[in-house]
Amino acid sequence: MNRRLLGLSLAVLLLLGACGKSIEITDEDDATPAPSQTTSQGNAGLEVLDNSAEENGMNGDGGTMIGAERQEQPADWVQLTAARGGDVSGIRLVDIHQSSLYRFDNDSANPSKSTCNDMCALTWPPVTVQEGGRVYLEGVNAQRIGAIRRDDGTVQITAGGWPLYRFSGDSQPGELNGQGRDGVWFAVSPEGQKVE
Repeated sequence: MNRRLLGLSLAVLLLLGACGKSIEITDEDDATPAPSQTTSQGNAGLEVLDNSAEENGMNGDGGTMIGAERQEQPADWVQLTAARGGDVSGIRLVDIHQSSLYRFDNDSANPSKSTCNDMCALTWPPVTVQEGGRVYLEGVNAQRIGAIRRDDGTVQITAGGWPLYRFSGDSQPGELNGQGRDGVWFAVSPEGQKVE
């Protein structure tokens, strides 16, 4: 692996602690683990906490958007919650606003890679968080949550390796207007599976 790729390479690194786990951000271009290089590059990573934002004394929504609202910068923190209901039979992920989260069949989980950029990302905004931010979980296994660096440099949350998105056509809590869209967009389970 050349030095440039090694410098860009960010790997998944789990550090178990009293507050949760810390995730290093995986570079989409190279999923080869290189924890020591990652640390020396100053990757702030993310902290994943196994309870809600409210239980951790957080107010508001961390800057998380709804529907077609434009996100000027990644959220300070994100909450992922396992939910039932709507037009799907299984458990699916929602955010702090109860907005449904989706996965894209044209992406990859191994290695994690987002292929939804530019105009696609306007219709399907990626679930992003600031580097060094926090991800709060309710009913979600922390071991299934990760993060990648997108082509534009932002940090996108993953579940089971699959990058997570909102749908600009969902404006109310629990809506699933993106479900099955174009045969490639589906509500996502806490493990990253399609919910149909």
